[in-house]
Amino acid sequence: MKREKIFITRKIPIEGIAELEKYYDVEVWGSELPIPPELFIEKIKDAAGVICMLSDKVTKEVIDSAPELRVITNYAVGYDNIAVEYAKSKGIKVGNTPGVLTETTADLAFSLLMSVARRITESADYVKAGEWKTWGPQLMLGNDIWGRTMGIIGFGRIGQAMARRARGFGMKVLYYSRTRKPDAEEGIGVTYTSLEEIYENSDFISLHSNLTPSTNGMIGKEQFDRMKRNCILINTARGAMIKTADLIEALETRKIAGAGLDVTDPEPINMDSKLLELSNCIIVPHIGSASYQTRNKMSRMVAENIIAGINGHRLPYEV
Repeated sequence: MKREKIFITRKIPIEGIAELEKYYDVEVWGSELPIPPELFIEKIKDAAGVICMLSDKVTKEVIDSAPELRVITNYAVGYDNIAVEYAKSKGIKVGNTPGVLTETTADLAFSLLMSVARRITESADYVKAGEWKTWGPQLMLGNDIWGRTMGIIGFGRIGQAMARRARGFGMKVLYYSRTRKPDAEEGIGVTYTSLEEIYENSDFISLHSNLTPSTNGMIGKEQFDRMKRNCILINTARGAMIKTADLIEALETRKIAGAGLDVTDPEPINMDSKLLELSNCIIVPHIGSASYQTRNKMSRMVAENIIAGINGHRLPYEV
């Protein structure tokens, strides 16, 4: 009897692949680069399940090209790359990997904050370039973190994990979310406020919202003009939340002190982008969940989603 096909759009940790290979024919796109859209359509036309990345656009056209498809699962917590409602209307289950990357991504966000505030990358480059001649009273002066004010935009799992880290540094934490979180306010010790208050009163602003029409481009010239000149902006959410040209202008003119970005718009960033020339901006290649422990767990989660979906069960991690 022919086994059903599972297509995976990138090589993921072996734990999930090995589990799937017990029951299905598994094909993996082996390149480090995303699979071209036309080839993606070709590969899934006979697939019962697909594991995809945020970089893979699972559009109506893609879904319609795969008549045997019964489950789609993102190797990510986000899912804005998938036409979720259309897939569900076709009886296709859609899953992701929620929760697992919360603490890991918050670790990365706080690492970026510390690196920009204390000029870690800039200082390391200074040493490697042979510029370090002696200790100096004004050498690589940065900004304190402890006791300052953190503004968090988006207060889901990762936003709350970021708040816990900030509170551990004795920071005052302001947050904005579409829905107020009284339990978190009491449990973590944070204050709900408006976006305007966050822009005007925060020493650090960290973005943790989903990308929606209302958050797309939400931070631009008007918002930068409201921020403190010592403010540092951290983005581990989605690059398109920030207007790139306005960010460049804000950093160049020192309207804000710096930025730490795990995501960019476009992504990956163009190599001729002025952001790469600015000493007060650190950019890393979307590594928020990039720990061995987290990525292995994500691999197991997508495998569990596939197995449940193909067997007609509710996905354990369903969108």
